[in-house]
Amino acid sequence: MLPTIAWEDDAVVMVDQRKLPATEVYVRCTTANEVARAIKTMVIRGAPAIGVAAAMGVALGMGRSKATGTKQFAVEFQKLCDAMAATRPTAVNLFWAIERMKHALAEGVRAGESADQLKARLKAEALAIEAGDVESCRAIGRHGGVLVPDGARVLTHCNAGALATAGIGTAVGMIRAGWLAGKVKHVYPCETRPYLQGARLTLWELMEAGIPSTLITDNMAAHLMKTRKIDAVIVGSDRIAANADVCNKIGTYGLAIHAKHHGIPFFVVAPSTTVDFSTKNGDLIPIEERSIKEVVEIFGVKIAPKDAKAHHFGFDVTPHALVTAIVTEKGV
Repeated sequence: MLPTIAWEDDAVVMVDQRKLPATEVYVRCTTANEVARAIKTMVIRGAPAIGVAAAMGVALGMGRSKATGTKQFAVEFQKLCDAMAATRPTAVNLFWAIERMKHALAEGVRAGESADQLKARLKAEALAIEAGDVESCRAIGRHGGVLVPDGARVLTHCNAGALATAGIGTAVGMIRAGWLAGKVKHVYPCETRPYLQGARLTLWELMEAGIPSTLITDNMAAHLMKTRKIDAVIVGSDRIAANADVCNKIGTYGLAIHAKHHGIPFFVVAPSTTVDFSTKNGDLIPIEERSIKEVVEIFGVKIAPKDAKAHHFGFDVTPHALVTAIVTEKGV
């Protein structure tokens, strides 16, 4: 698979997911602002990957700081953290990564480190966050693969694969583990309008891995559950509330309702950093609203009447009562 994100020399390099699968293009970010813009404009997406990108962006920006005193260094650092936090409001991994970077700086300041030492510490912390996500994905696959029924036909939504993480993916990682164990028979990714992450990214990942898969439109899911045996729905998450309500890409809630009606297990797969214990329930999770252009246009081609109004909620919340199990790197 393509590396989703990497630190190369003095730059953060990421594959431009807006161009996949047609073109493999890499964006090279040499400033923190460029990293923030890449997150905001969906060059990189997926909650764990966004967290890694934010951490790297902060480290990259502070690596170029001219501050010599601790106070000025801390002021610049806070500005960068605020800029990263303003990019995407829903995915909690972003804020978790920023908090880890803040903790790393605080430890360095307490130790009396110089500006150069603080810069090295921040870079090391960002790379540790990346490495942690890689290992987390492996562990998630091990735990989740056990839950996959033999001969399973699996339905998934959006992209929670390698492109959404620094590793092999969360939901797709669980599917991969099931496939390698000889348990997954076929996968049906939903196209995931309006950004088409399922069609462009998940299907591409599955095909690259040699996993039998068939694309469906979002509004085919209930029909497929009724007319063909679907054994499991496996999705990722951008934030899980303290009561286990799950926030994920818009359309997930509807899939959970359909799965419940048809008696199909509904698995949510995410690193433990996606669990937000400070948010009591799903009603309190901020739902990102993106530009309606992505709804009324497809890749710049208008599909709705001129001046049409539209909604573009990026996420929805699935009540915990509809969730069969949550899989993290710590277990099920």
